[in-house]
Amino acid sequence: MSFSVKSKLLISGGVIASAAAIWHLLCIWGGPSWFAFARAPKQIIDSAQQGTLLAPVGTIIVAGLMLACTVFAFSAVGLIRKVPLVKPALITIALLCTLRGLIGIPAFAAASGVDIWQIVASTVWLYVGVCFIAGSIEHSTAVKSGT
Repeated sequence: MSFSVKSKLLISGGVIASAAAIWHLLCIWGGPSWFAFARAPKQIIDSAQQGTLLAPVGTIIVAGLMLACTVFAFSAVGLIRKVPLVKPALITIALLCTLRGLIGIPAFAAASGVDIWQIVASTVWLYVGVCFIAGSIEHSTAVKSGT
């Protein structure tokens, strides 16, 4: 199977999304210190410390959304069977990931100091957003041409 550059980018975005989903799920196993390391919101860290359901349920939902990104990416390039709503999903994922990536730009100019974790996370999600933009373009042109 031969893939175009845009398809390879989309595959890499899907792989990163699945790795992020696994990392989130590992935080449940790792406990409060893992949530704190991952820069989870205070409510999630508190939930993990207190043993309430907010942390695990919220984390499972986020991981599920990230795995859905992988499914749409892999479906668009033909690695798995076609799923419905691929085109709008790719566009939505591209938009959300790109916006998430751009959130980190103010961190470069923050007076409170540089948060390396935020910069790395934002850079990764900006890359994933670009990958999904490329994949959206490729998928749209492939659908229009009938391939």
